[in-house]
Amino acid sequence: MENLALIDSFSEFKDDKLIDRVTLMAILEDVFRNALKKKYGSDDNFDIIINPDKGDMEIWRNRVVVADGEVEDPNSEISLTEARRIEPDFEVGEDVSEEVKLIQLGRRAILALRQNLISKIHEHDNTNLYKQFKDIIGDIYTAEVHHVRPKAVILVDDEGNEIVLPKEKQIPSDFFRKGDNVRGIIENVELKGNKPQIIMSRTSELFLEKLFEQEIPEVADGLITVKKVVRIPGEKAKVAVDSYDDRIDPVGACVGMKGSRIHGIVRELGNENIDVINYTANTQLYISRALSPAKVSSIKLNEENHRADVFLKLEEVSKAIGRGGHNIKLAGLLTGYELDVIREGNAAEDEDVELTEFSDEIDEWIISEFAKIGLDTARSVLNQDVNDLVRRTDLEEETILEVIRILKDEFED
Repeated sequence: MENLALIDSFSEFKDDKLIDRVTLMAILEDVFRNALKKKYGSDDNFDIIINPDKGDMEIWRNRVVVADGEVEDPNSEISLTEARRIEPDFEVGEDVSEEVKLIQLGRRAILALRQNLISKIHEHDNTNLYKQFKDIIGDIYTAEVHHVRPKAVILVDDEGNEIVLPKEKQIPSDFFRKGDNVRGIIENVELKGNKPQIIMSRTSELFLEKLFEQEIPEVADGLITVKKVVRIPGEKAKVAVDSYDDRIDPVGACVGMKGSRIHGIVRELGNENIDVINYTANTQLYISRALSPAKVSSIKLNEENHRADVFLKLEEVSKAIGRGGHNIKLAGLLTGYELDVIREGNAAEDEDVELTEFSDEIDEWIISEFAKIGLDTARSVLNQDVNDLVRRTDLEEETILEVIRILKDEFED
């Protein structure tokens, strides 16, 4: 009965952890042999029989019977008198097998044995866990939110493994509750002491690439290749795709009819705006495509410094730069060139200023009136006929003339 608590403990480990029978028996035998060495100085003459399936074990001590007073090695020899206490018909020279009960090792040794057992099994689990997740770095993985902390979300998979999604690896719009399923890529496995820490990421470019593989059959089958992905997580991304089969339109296949194929990816990434473009080895054409939706007039390359002057018409400049400068930044990252936007044509003609820049001199409600009819820059107002402006807005002619004077002063300066 004294074995039961210990036996229960390793039976419990076998049920909870994915340890095969051979490995479990090897761990148990190693732990018990260490305990025997501490107690008897050697484990050479001990047999350990373990049956983890049934939850039982036996330890047998094997010795040779020698005459009384002639015992030289207590681990390999037993006196005739002591042997006959086990069985009365033993004779000198015979082999004696005596069962050793755990209680004979002492309670302190049993506690140490249990701790050693727990430690060895955890060590085995951690080694296997490290190898398991090291092999799937870069793969998409799904786990459930277990706990939300200020600096990280703690996830748990179906096998009870803990996965960390740090704050900086989350998309800014991500919001998780306990029990939510979360997808990301396994980005890294780090050893913290002896315990592996599994790191998930949703901001990695590789996550977006893997989503393309998962959601678009032609990418999964290798008919379409994702050449490069650049992202500003949660805001905007650009994906360059290519196909070696001329019959396949890689962009069309990735986007799908009315965006049906890419919609799921966009939703997964918190409505991140994804531009899919055709890859080309022609650098000028590649830069031009990368700056979509802007229409580029011409490009002057400096291949030595990896810089490019991009010439655009005035109305295309804001499209090329994009909200917050995201479009031009991502185009540069995608192509590997530092892009300088140059307004095309006569500088004096192209020079313009947003009407909102004049808010110190022109009331906001007046600026708003011009905006209602699509006039939001100084030149767009100056190019209009005064009488036409009076007719199209709720502004007095005197007010319009004053605005024109202010705007003209700006350009004269």
